[in-house]
Amino acid sequence: MDKKTVIEQTEKYYLPVFGRNQMVIDHGQGCHVWDNEGNEYVDCFAGIAVNSLGYNHPALVKAITEQAQKVMHCSNLYYTEIQAKAVRVTADATGMDRVFYANCGAEANEGALKLARKYGKQKSSGKFRIITAWHSFHGRTMATVTATGQHHYQEGYEPLPAGYEYVEYGDIAALEAIMADNVCAVMLEPIQGEGGVHVPSDEYLQQVRVLCDKYDALLIFDEVQTGVGRTGKWFAYMHSGVKPDIITFAKGIGGGFPVAGFAVPERLAHVFAPGDHGGTFGGNPLACAAVYATLTTIKSENLVDKAAAKGAYFMDELKKLQKKYPEKVIDVRGRGLMLGVELNQPGQAVVTHCLANKVIINCTAGNVIRLVPPLIITNEEIDIVVAALDKALAAL
Repeated sequence: MDKKTVIEQTEKYYLPVFGRNQMVIDHGQGCHVWDNEGNEYVDCFAGIAVNSLGYNHPALVKAITEQAQKVMHCSNLYYTEIQAKAVRVTADATGMDRVFYANCGAEANEGALKLARKYGKQKSSGKFRIITAWHSFHGRTMATVTATGQHHYQEGYEPLPAGYEYVEYGDIAALEAIMADNVCAVMLEPIQGEGGVHVPSDEYLQQVRVLCDKYDALLIFDEVQTGVGRTGKWFAYMHSGVKPDIITFAKGIGGGFPVAGFAVPERLAHVFAPGDHGGTFGGNPLACAAVYATLTTIKSENLVDKAAAKGAYFMDELKKLQKKYPEKVIDVRGRGLMLGVELNQPGQAVVTHCLANKVIINCTAGNVIRLVPPLIITNEEIDIVVAALDKALAAL
């Protein structure tokens, strides 16, 4: 189909819930994608931090192809070798002992919230409060949109589930003021992504850990966007040394294949009894093949350390743009290959300008350019992105 037909047919049949760019992606290789008119782009968005190995990575394609030829799905009422291999490497990467697989980040967070509520109930019938942060994003299911500290995502869905409260991110005094014995969990992103790429201090996260321990509340880190090497560590919590009680993951862990989940230490392994939680498709053989291939490839290609190094280079280049356009660029922040450029005005014009110059980026929180490329990006490709940003900023 030509571009016009693809767009018209999609718009006719798909629910109108996305603000799409007028572009039809056809295929990709490495950090590059091509549209169906043959135009080549450098992708610095990676499907919202999903395509950690870029496009068409041979190890991932081989793993999925070979597994599809064996068995794609079977119930979790049976064991599979590939799931046994996947859970071991996932436990190693997260630093946890037990793993549950789901299909998307919202499902992963939903499971973490359920486990926290069950944990609280086992301690006391009134221990159910869950505290999250303003400007957070945890998903669009009823529980996770309630956990999300942004009212515009919640409008129209009231009454929301009870027991959720919000505090300013990074403000330990605000959290301390509402902590109590009836709090079962505090849920935070170790770096806020959708909210504008906000990086808290290590001290803040350490103090949150202390408060959770004091009140026997579980600390949940939503690492859906920050996990799997994205920030230059396997998981972002490792920068601060603050280990959560539950860690959620998704996006990059399947290299582009839809898979997610959460992980816990052994002491929480039996909060859920058989039948308390589950899902038909979670942990299916095809997804597990993607997880195993992605994590082992990230390790063998040393992509976590490379993400730290490339991120440092990227950050330096973005800081140069900030010095060049001090009236337009308010801040440059992030860790590893999760970077944000805050502008003094809405950022969509920059996104559109870069797309015209064959570079794919994203704007979040209205005025923050979010840069989350594949972990395999090269310095030369970073230079192309920075040059496109330079032109876009000059045109503002």
